Amino acid sequence: MRIYLQTQPTLGEAPRFMHLMLERDLFGVYELIRETGQQGQRGSLKREQFLDLTLAQTAMEKVRDQHLKKGFRIMFSQGAEAPAGLRPHGDD
Repeated sequence: MRIYLQTQPTLGEAPRFMHLMLERDLFGVYELIRETGQQGQRGSLKREQFLDLTLAQTAMEKVRDQHLKKGFRIMFSQGAEAPAGLRPHGDD
């Protein structure tokens, strides 16, 4: 599952982004990967592991919701049905 969020560009400043990825490794562990930064610059990468898919999805949704409150918009999502109102911009 993947979700890509981005802020609105402002005059003289590139937009910020958040790329969330939920993957399962060869040992059955779910990994939430968070890549954040500003467009055109080096970002940071954080990884968090979960043994349970439900806990991993809940953590991903929590991070997504926190960033939506900060003004980020969903630009792309893949792998799960997005609830109404949280679909990528232009899909309404």
